[in-house]
This record gives sequence, C-alpha cells and structure tokens, in this order.
Amino acid sequence: MTTTPQTADNFSDIGPQELDLTQDVAELTRDLLDIFSVSSDEKRIADAVEKQLTSLEHLSVTRDGDSIIARTNWGKDKRIVLAGHLDTVPLPQVEGSLGTVPSQWVEEDGEKVLYGRGATDMKGGVAVQLALAAALTDAHYDITYVFYDHEEVASELSGLARLMRNHESLLTDADFAVLLEPTNGTIEGGCNGTMRFWIHTHGKASHSGRSWVGENAIHKMADVLGRLATYEAQTYDVEGLAFREGLNAVQIEGGIAGNVIPDHSKVHINYRFAPNKTLDQAIAHVENVFEGYELEFVDKSSAARPGLDAELSRSLIESVGQEPKPKYGWTDVARFSEIGIPAVNFGPGDALLAHTDNEHVSAEAIRECYRALYQWLTA
Repeated sequence: MTTTPQTADNFSDIGPQELDLTQDVAELTRDLLDIFSVSSDEKRIADAVEKQLTSLEHLSVTRDGDSIIARTNWGKDKRIVLAGHLDTVPLPQVEGSLGTVPSQWVEEDGEKVLYGRGATDMKGGVAVQLALAAALTDAHYDITYVFYDHEEVASELSGLARLMRNHESLLTDADFAVLLEPTNGTIEGGCNGTMRFWIHTHGKASHSGRSWVGENAIHKMADVLGRLATYEAQTYDVEGLAFREGLNAVQIEGGIAGNVIPDHSKVHINYRFAPNKTLDQAIAHVENVFEGYELEFVDKSSAARPGLDAELSRSLIESVGQEPKPKYGWTDVARFSEIGIPAVNFGPGDALLAHTDNEHVSAEAIRECYRALYQWLTA
C-alpha cells in the first residue's frame, strides 16, 4: 500500500461539513479524525465542536481561543468534569502507514478497527464526550464538558491551563473529573510527574593532534552517564497502585569538528516520578543523584495521586467493572488535582498506540466507553 502524507490543505476537502453528535459514537470518531487538528491548528475542529454544543439548549457554552467549556445547570448535588484535548501530534510521514490517510475502517478478526492520527490519542474519547453531551438532557450529576487545545506541545501553551486561569469558576465547582485519555477501557488512577533538565560539562578546545593541550568535555560526561547507567529506578505503592519511576538520558549534544577537542557537552535527562513525591521532593532527589552538577530545568510537572478513594471514583470503578491501574505517563489529571479536584483517566484505545504510525482503535472500545460513562452518569 502506498499513500501520501496528509496536510491541512488536502484534509480540507475530506472532512465533514459539520458534526452529527447523534450518530454512532464510533462513526463520530471517524468524522473527528477527518478534521485536521495538529497542535496550533485546532480552530477548524474547535469551530465544529462549538457549533454543535451551542445548538444544545441544556448547555451553556464558553469559548476561549480554541478551547471550549460546556456546562449543564440542572441543580444537582454533584458536578462531574469530562475533559479531553482536541489536538494531535503531527501526522505520520511514513509511506505505507494506514495512519497517513485521514481515516480508514479495517476489518480485523471480525472486528471493525479505525485507523488514523488521533484514533487513540484521543479522538475516541472526544467523540464519547460529544455523544454524551447530546444524549444527556438530564443525569444524576451536573456535567462540565471541557475540550481544549495545545495538549501535545509545551505545557506553557496548554489550553486547559489557560481555561483554569481565565475561567476558574467554571471548573473549580466540580467534585470529580474524568480525563478521557486512552486507557484500554480501564480506569488509570493519577499519573507520574515529569521533569526535564540539562547537565553541562565544560572543557578546553584544542587541536585533536595535540589533545593533551585541551580538556575533553565529552569525556567529562562519562561520570553523568555512569550515574544514569547504575541508577535503580524504584516502584512505589500509592493508594494500592504500583507506580514505576524512570530516570533516563533522552538527548546528548557535544563536539565541534572531527579534529577538535570539544570544550562543551550537554545531556538532556527526563525524570518520571511517582505521586508519593511532591515536585520539590522530586527536584531534591535528582539534585542528590547528580550532586556536584548544576541542573538546568526546562520542564517541571507535578504528579497526581490516584484519587480512587473518592466516592465518585468508587462508583465509576463499579460501572466500568475492571480493576484500576496506575497511569505511568503524565496527563492533565495533575492539573485537576492541583486545584483540588480528584481525577482519573478513562478512555478508549491502547495508550501504547498513541503517536505511532498505525494508530488505531476498535469501534467496540469506543462504544463500551460510552456505555460505561452513560450508565455511571445516569444511575
């Protein structure tokens, strides 16, 4: 199979003119896939989502850039947030990948499977949100639906963070939040925190023919790499879930030319830490591991505790009917946790397929997620 990588231009004639929120939720997922929505290009999908939400009389809708909040106001005792991001990472550039076409249904072992960028991360979850928004004209709880831009890029661009700054009162009255990130149909509690930092080593440049005159900055990096190679990542039990940590070099730079002793080298390190640590404790840990070096931090995001002891969490677990698991990657449940709202991850699709060239999700996984949340919200 040979395909051509897609761009916003050749998506424009393929995607739906508008969304039908009452159709089968799996087909709604396909319509969302066929709207180009790579980070920083979410306007078209945000326009389509806003148009349908504002047509629903039981919702009040607020838009901020390409992020949207839609709320019911039924006067219920409790309020639930259902949240998901609208953007995707860039499209695959590999010819022959099913992910390079806007979307495709494929029959696999008697099951319908949907391929396309965002199928797993996370248009299936967004489709479930939209289908519920249209179907639930009353429920056991009030519901706040949140759709936001710029999740797949640097945290300072986050649409959810912007909503929390600009429209705090529309979010902080919630009692519980569900982020519809892919979890393979089970609940994943909390998330690991993450931080990234550079360590620099310095030397003295010289001609490599007279290397003894210089000081090799790359050789000096051996100590840092040795500490990483011998580091034993720990697993911590947090509220009954086992969170495994990780400390890894993810990038390294250095060197001037093939005949020059380098005077500078740097390594980029990522630390994924369990929610038994605060951000300050995690910083103190890596500073201890790399004692003697200056750490240049470029990203810091707190972990989130699982929140499985919350009453609403227990009722959701019962509705889903599967044993909860830990979320190893960082997700926006941490942002909800920071403002005092217990939150879990629950959505269709396998997170291991997210961002891959052949990203896909089964139709039944999307429908099952919808059924579980519908049952929970109306029980």
